Amino acid sequence: MSVEPEVVHEAVRLADAAAGAAGVSVRSAEPGDLAAVIGLFERTWGVGRSPDRSMLLALDFAGNTVLIATAAGKPVGATLGFLGWIDGIHLHSHMSAVVPWQRSSGVGYALKLFQRSLCLQHGITDMRWTFDPLIRRNAHFNLIKLGAEVVRFLPDFYGRLDDVITGSDRSDRFEMRWRMDSPRALRALAGTPQPQWAVSERLPLDVDFERLRADDPAAAARLRDQSRRLFDAALSRGLRPELNANNDYLFTTDAADRLPDA
Repeated sequence: MSVEPEVVHEAVRLADAAAGAAGVSVRSAEPGDLAAVIGLFERTWGVGRSPDRSMLLALDFAGNTVLIATAAGKPVGATLGFLGWIDGIHLHSHMSAVVPWQRSSGVGYALKLFQRSLCLQHGITDMRWTFDPLIRRNAHFNLIKLGAEVVRFLPDFYGRLDDVITGSDRSDRFEMRWRMDSPRALRALAGTPQPQWAVSERLPLDVDFERLRADDPAAAARLRDQSRRLFDAALSRGLRPELNANNDYLFTTDAADRLPDA
């Protein structure tokens, strides 16, 4: 499908602005960048947790999004995405890594917006990925900053990972869908406040789950159990997760594209 030229132009402008605000340059990786991309992924998930060079080279050669962000010529972030066709053609954004000293500085946002601009240039309007719903900053980034929406709850999606981030915790995930030219996404990218959602259920998320998992694994396991029961029950009843101003989950039957309150 084609995307209106003005939408593509604005996507490129937003991606350039995000990179400028983060102080980085974002581009498609070249073969000589792949060792750095692997290093960024392994720094985040652990040695051996990155696709190897030949796989990255093949994905890149086929035109998938293997992206790198640099600051002062040094690699500080990388993203990997590839095309899928379940429930329609889309880009599955699989991995994104940023060096620890650049996290929360806008590098991840710049990578995502560059990835979005590439997709729209090629007529792809749908991007999807999974994330751990208990990681509060990622929930905010996905739902509020990007305007993506939750479409499925996937309990223990990857099985036991034993990586640097997850350890032995269960790999529960939300599947996200980012309709990149939708009114919801455009409002989020413009910084427009969300509606006041009609609420059927709530889940307070007022903890740093990663710290809790490290400091009190038993408490983390209880929260995982509680959230799993709530997510499974709420989504099976047709409720959608959103976030309120405190970044707590609320569950609603409101349409994802509902206009903000006047």
